[in-house]
Amino acid sequence: MNIKTALLTAILSLFHCFVSAAVLQVDNGDSLQLTLDSASDGDSVIVNAGEYTGNFVIRHAVTLRGKDNPVINALGKGHALTLLNSNISIENLTIINWGDDLTEQNSGIYSDKKSQNISIKNNNLKGDGFAVWVQRADQVLIADNRIEGNPALRSADRGNGIQLSVVTNALVVGNNVSFTRDGLYIISSQDSVLRGNTMHDLRYGVHYMYSHHNKVLNNQAYNTRAGYALMSSKYLTVMGNKTSNSEDYGMLMNFITYSDISYNHIQDVWTRPENKVLGREGKGLFVYNSAYNTISYNVINTTEIGIHLTAGSEKGKIFANSFINNPVQVKYVSNSEQEWSQNGMGNFWSNYLGWDLDNSGTGDTPFEPNDGIDKLIWVYPEAKVLLDSPSVLMLRWIQKQFPILKPSGVKDSFPLMSQPDSQVPSLTSSVITG
Repeated sequence: MNIKTALLTAILSLFHCFVSAAVLQVDNGDSLQLTLDSASDGDSVIVNAGEYTGNFVIRHAVTLRGKDNPVINALGKGHALTLLNSNISIENLTIINWGDDLTEQNSGIYSDKKSQNISIKNNNLKGDGFAVWVQRADQVLIADNRIEGNPALRSADRGNGIQLSVVTNALVVGNNVSFTRDGLYIISSQDSVLRGNTMHDLRYGVHYMYSHHNKVLNNQAYNTRAGYALMSSKYLTVMGNKTSNSEDYGMLMNFITYSDISYNHIQDVWTRPENKVLGREGKGLFVYNSAYNTISYNVINTTEIGIHLTAGSEKGKIFANSFINNPVQVKYVSNSEQEWSQNGMGNFWSNYLGWDLDNSGTGDTPFEPNDGIDKLIWVYPEAKVLLDSPSVLMLRWIQKQFPILKPSGVKDSFPLMSQPDSQVPSLTSSVITG
């Protein structure tokens, strides 16, 4: 078949789908499953007001669209909707009461067949298990859905709000997710964008595992254990996000490499008193075994520890960040000096006490957030009770007088005297729009 013949065949096929597509109406009392089974590829199935009970399977490439707020009730078991084809769109439905068996992946909307062009838009989902589960799909749109889990269940017993597994080219935008386990859980998925989602009252707002070349843009998380948990992934762009009122981490990076973490706002990360144990403090940014990353223009404000780096988290570019009102700005044990500035631009430290006599915008003396006493306390936390003792104050004074005694650590040679603009600049608008 030559190119002209193939093109003509494709055009005729599209024309046939267009002229033959039907609009099928389902009223309360009709069999929704019978209508879905009788539909042809390209048809639209309009579900009118009412409650439709059971577990429904979509075998054809159809649009399933609600009108006047119909409810699909799975009666507490299985999947509410199972998608078995490509080119399926689910719109304007309220889906409730699917199963709670996480081993069986019970979901409100479930798709695990290799597929393309799955669209899930403007739905309300409320249930115990996973709300949306999409696996092995390409070209996925999940937009403007409102998802609520069951707060009566333990966090570990709930499903995730939106779970993408082995997915490529997904756009997850404008969703509101609450009271599930994790808001957006992405595993083994590439070339996708999470943008403008709101996630709250969860374990993790966004949870990445083994996923590369993805973008996390302009999302908001609050009332979580961690706003953003980024794990075992590389080439991530994490930009313009906000998180507040996290208990353990504003942003967690575990084995993240070659990624850009910039222009994010992290606020109020504090472990509740009733959950306090030795070594558990709220960390604005926790960086574990992560290297070759750029961390810039972030604001980390009012966290127990501003940034904690450990386990070989080196060879990164850390500059133009604002560390504000954190009792411990930096926790980092290192055997070699780490320079936290780039091309004469350091970071803003709210506790920097130096001067700028030449009005250059940077301090005249470097900022070193930790000394030997800090590192001693990290090794022996019980010694915190001695921090204000005369002996410890004398040791700090001796270190300043004899810098040769001071161990290596983080050094900012160009500390900023004022907070840099942390708004995402217009030149990155193409990144933000995904």
